[in-house]
Amino acid sequence: MKNKNIVLTGFMGTGKTTAGKIIAGELSMEFIDTDKEIEKRAEESIQELFEHYGEEYFRDLEEEIVEAVSSRENAVIATGGGVILRDKNVKHLKKNGVIFLLTADFQEILKRLDNCNTRPLLKKGKDELLKLMEMRNERYIKTADFIVETTGKTPFYVAREIIDIFKRIV
Repeated sequence: MKNKNIVLTGFMGTGKTTAGKIIAGELSMEFIDTDKEIEKRAEESIQELFEHYGEEYFRDLEEEIVEAVSSRENAVIATGGGVILRDKNVKHLKKNGVIFLLTADFQEILKRLDNCNTRPLLKKGKDELLKLMEMRNERYIKTADFIVETTGKTPFYVAREIIDIFKRIV
């Protein structure tokens, strides 16, 4: 259990990357953002990948990256919002990781993403985004080991909650 990874899942805008960086710093762990790893490998932004090749291609790349980073130890892994859509990803992440689902209410997510124009799924509009979030919600919950609500909390508070839980179980 000592070299377990902390895996952060959840819908976009729930604070995975922000809290993940704080946790990694506090616990002297490596921080890995799967979306950034995908962009590095593809040499294109996520938005460009969606536009040029479609979501399926992106998900295939994501699966390769998840498999690769899951074998690392002592890392905080912030995943893309759709990583849980493929069983293989969940299997890889659980192999050496504790999965924390970060949640937030929809209005909070919209507020956090207000000035963001780099997320392809945001182009679908608020109604479609809400549908997507609701559609994924059951899967998020089913795959999580722990659930952390982030609405109204600072990233430092969220990070502290996750660290406290993680320290109790390792």
